[in-house]
Amino acid sequence: MAKASGNKNEIGIKYSDKSVGQPEMVKIFKEIKKLFVPYEKGLVSMRGGDGGQVALVSEKELVIDGKKKTEMWFAAALVQKGYVGFYCMPVYADGGTKKLLGAELLNCLKGKTCFHIKKNDSVIFQQIKDALKVGYDYYRKKGWV
Repeated sequence: MAKASGNKNEIGIKYSDKSVGQPEMVKIFKEIKKLFVPYEKGLVSMRGGDGGQVALVSEKELVIDGKKKTEMWFAAALVQKGYVGFYCMPVYADGGTKKLLGAELLNCLKGKTCFHIKKNDSVIFQQIKDALKVGYDYYRKKGWV
């Protein structure tokens, strides 16, 4: 995920809205976005939210592996053609986090942190909710939120 532009509510990635004509993907996106709301607290802000893209970003200044960071991405969702990409960055930060995720959600994993959510499924939404909690707890333990 790219760094945001000057406006803190923008995500700052090149993206044209792919949600038009994909009503099922928009429903999935909205469900995932609802799961993000409890984590918009303290130094974690929600960016985007309209146009089929949303991200949770910790705006805490950090030094990780000797590199200064002004923000740390936590999670994101992005409507794509045929699926909603759910990105859970703690999975990338700590491989052990992945072991705590539900089997159905893991079946959707298509990269290091990108899960392709293709259906409106309450089991997967519960597992996304669980993944966000596990990830937030990990970030909190590391002092990143």
